[in-house]
Formats: sequence, structure tokens, C-alpha cells
Amino acid sequence: MSTVKIAELKSQLSRHLRAVEGGAEIVVTDRDRPIARIVAMESDTVRLVAPRVPFATVRRRRWAPAKWAVTSGRLLAEERDER
Repeated sequence: MSTVKIAELKSQLSRHLRAVEGGAEIVVTDRDRPIARIVAMESDTVRLVAPRVPFATVRRRRWAPAKWAVTSGRLLAEERDER
């Protein structure tokens, strides 16, 4: 298991991901404090499914507005006030 700082991970992300794909485990640190561990996914965990319709057919589709009692802007403002 190797250890890497956030800045190095950002600058060398592809290299580190290839190492993980090859079986390595990487511990990500922030000021020498471990904050995350990157490991390869199990092969049977991911299943690719073909889309039912091409993305281009739904790209510009517009949906009806939600019928909420409050606006999304109001909800966002309330959440920001809680911080």
C-alpha cells in the first residue's frame, strides 16, 4: 500500500489510477493525515448496460417545472443559512 498527498494525486492521477487498476492500494493524505483509500473495484461490481435511446434524442428535452410549494432558490438559500 502506498501513500500519496492530495497535490501529487491531482498532478499524477492517471499514473496512480493505472497502479490501482493493477492491484495497488493507495492511501490519500492531507497534511500527513490519511483521509481516503483508493482500491480497484471488483470486476463483477460494474455492469455496463446499453442505453435504450441515444443521448442526442433527449439532450435538448425540457421538463415541466416542479410543482413545489417553495422555489428551488428559496430552498438553496435556507440551506446556506444553516451553515
